[in-house]
Amino acid sequence: MSNTQDRWTLEDITALFDGVFAERYQTRLIRGGDEPLYRPANSETPYHQVIFARGYYASALHEISHWCIAGEKRRQLEDYGYWYCPDGRNAEQQRAFEQAEVAPQALESIFTRACGRVFHVSVDNLGGDIEVDIEAFAAQVEARAQRYLEEGLMARAKAFQVALKSFYSNQLTLTEAVAQAHATLESMDEALSA
Repeated sequence: MSNTQDRWTLEDITALFDGVFAERYQTRLIRGGDEPLYRPANSETPYHQVIFARGYYASALHEISHWCIAGEKRRQLEDYGYWYCPDGRNAEQQRAFEQAEVAPQALESIFTRACGRVFHVSVDNLGGDIEVDIEAFAAQVEARAQRYLEEGLMARAKAFQVALKSFYSNQLTLTEAVAQAHATLESMDEALSA
């Protein structure tokens, strides 16, 4: 995989996510339109959908991060039941946004690095009229990422990190990378039940 444009395809990230989580969690990764969304299963769609924006690879990793953090009850609610204020936030809204985004962006940074890509924080407020301290936010995100790595990732996040590393760094096939992730989930399940 010498051409970096060919290295990170939407087909690959979708195949990895669906391969690891579709059967066990009835959840699929879906390319969406302008806005990302999490949609739980319903009478028309028998599986949960992690919908990422505009076909952006980074958006897929970010939305997967939210899904990995959300608990079982949250995963039954559209957009996990969270508040979202779109671009153009005031200072108070921006602080709330950044506080809510530290953990998912920290996890996204771990996933991004597992893919061999460079991570960039997002303050997601281009239309706002306030000055945002990107460096301070980036430091918070990096500190949380280090804490995750030191304390250990939650099961779904760890499994996905394994899949990404196996495929992108270790150059395993999609099938082999998914199998590595399944083995990780099983070993974590065994550790919890021991």
